[in-house]
Amino acid sequence: MVNVPNIKLNNGKEMPQVGFGLWKVPTDSAADVVYNAIKAGYRLFDGAFDYGNEKECGQGVKRALDEGLVKREDLFIVSKLWNTFHETNKVEPIVRQQLEWWGLEYFDLFHIHFPVALAYVDPKESYPSGWNYTDGTVKPIRAPIQETWQALEKLVDAGLIRSIGVSNFQGALLLDLLRYARIAPAVLQIEHHPYLVQPDLLKLAKSEGIAVTAYSSFGPQSFIELEWKKAADTPPLFEHPVVKGVAEKHGKTPAQVLLRWATQRGLAVIPKSNSPHRLAENLDVIGWDLSEEEVESVSVLDRGLRFNNPPDYLGTLHIFA
Repeated sequence: MVNVPNIKLNNGKEMPQVGFGLWKVPTDSAADVVYNAIKAGYRLFDGAFDYGNEKECGQGVKRALDEGLVKREDLFIVSKLWNTFHETNKVEPIVRQQLEWWGLEYFDLFHIHFPVALAYVDPKESYPSGWNYTDGTVKPIRAPIQETWQALEKLVDAGLIRSIGVSNFQGALLLDLLRYARIAPAVLQIEHHPYLVQPDLLKLAKSEGIAVTAYSSFGPQSFIELEWKKAADTPPLFEHPVVKGVAEKHGKTPAQVLLRWATQRGLAVIPKSNSPHRLAENLDVIGWDLSEEEVESVSVLDRGLRFNNPPDYLGTLHIFA
């Protein structure tokens, strides 16, 4: 089993550098997927309200705990606050509900999923509620990030959350958050792959002591199954001659090269796979190195190409403008 190193966060806690992403894991298989990933050596699981599978993922965790495969303190469970719960009085109830789904007493890390506040939708009426209000429209509300962040800080005080972070934030919002945060964000989670490197944002996070987790490390691959045209029209990174050339040189897969390109530069990664063989491969992205030239040859593939961009699938909410 691969020994995955930890990243030390700015609050002194430690986070595994390689985890398992739970986006698009079907509810009918989520429990088995999580359980098998724990058996394979994964300890960090990255979930969210919006993924609609937290209860089932929690069942996989419970099975592993009940069988003594791991203890709770061995695991690092991540979840996220969805856009429809940004108002102060909505934050604690949904965090408690998500903990109940997981069967946990606390989250190790809890993110604001997007810097977007939308009208409340009762999860009993619509789960996961997605971006649209009950009338089918996207309905923003006047709930500032400061209000949401301070509500999350109180949940750290209450012991429901160990660390708080932000996802899909850009530099200006991050700097603004740092002006009023009593508890600094421990982690920034962003879309990050060779087609979207975001070097200035990475420098800012590093300068402020904020760890970075990369999602969609394989670029368009994560979005092709959603039938998004931008992803379908983009050359797959797995087939890019630069990535394939580096992989062949090291006797690794293109996926491993893409993950090592990130971890070698200090980022955490959260790949997903249902294949036992690829589960093991995706963990083996630490104990070998790319040369500086190889790292740079992958980095220069940057196109500033973002796939998870709300205007592309909603026609509004230009958060990355």
